[in-house]
Amino acid sequence: MDIRALLGGLLFALIWSSAFTSARIIVEAAPPVTALAIRFLLSGIIGVGIALAMGQGMRLTRGQWRAVVIFGICQNALYLGLNFVAMQWVEASLAAIIASTMPLLVAAANWGLFRDRLPPLGLAGLAAGFFGVGLIMAQRLGGGADALGVALCLVGAVALTVATLSVRGAASGGGSLMMIVGLQMLVGAAALAPVAVLTESWVVDWSVPLVVAFVYTTLMPGLLATLIWFWLVGRIGPTRAATFHFLNPVFGVAIAAVLLGESLGWVDVLGVAIVAAGILAVQLARAKPA
Repeated sequence: MDIRALLGGLLFALIWSSAFTSARIIVEAAPPVTALAIRFLLSGIIGVGIALAMGQGMRLTRGQWRAVVIFGICQNALYLGLNFVAMQWVEASLAAIIASTMPLLVAAANWGLFRDRLPPLGLAGLAAGFFGVGLIMAQRLGGGADALGVALCLVGAVALTVATLSVRGAASGGGSLMMIVGLQMLVGAAALAPVAVLTESWVVDWSVPLVVAFVYTTLMPGLLATLIWFWLVGRIGPTRAATFHFLNPVFGVAIAAVLLGESLGWVDVLGVAIVAAGILAVQLARAKPA
């Protein structure tokens, strides 16, 4: 792995993890699905506009179009939509921890459904990762965490897993990456708009933190982190790229604690360490020698 890929992976993990904190700020002041649909619309328009200015067209391969649709629906509409709704009731740190199970779910799906061989280190990592998440969830639920919110986050993690399994098709033919990023944002906006209209009212408690969080979420996790992820998968492959997800529970919990003042107990710290170690073990076990 070269230095550009290493720095890109670290930047991706930091930006991606920060999205839970900015999302928490947004949903405390605005209707979550409406805010997310508007964010996707703006991100999509900006992304497609930049792509056109770069000379990228919409003549994608069939595999790329399929991945754009699946990624837009599963990651944007389902994963992020469910997390935005859930974070009305659950803390950003807990949502980040649950979302961090995606690499474990991908590995489990490849092993259980597609019969990919997983070495003992990977199996141990799977067991450790899920144990760590279970430890944190048991402690949080016992402390009064909202069960519905936790369930929505879990369903969202499964949707993110499906999106990740489809990303290889979008990452091939890297010359159209920005167009792909913009289009999958528009797919997410189109999927969420009817839900927002039918289920929510436009009631917003305007403030400077809300505006800053919305602009940051639109530009950074919305565009830049997604672009970096596609680029990273295309450069070093999905298995090595997914290794950086072991940082997400650490960064996500730390950012929520610093910016939102969310409390952390020793069980949270222990669980995050176990989850991160499990994710890293799984990815190291699955990585092929260069």
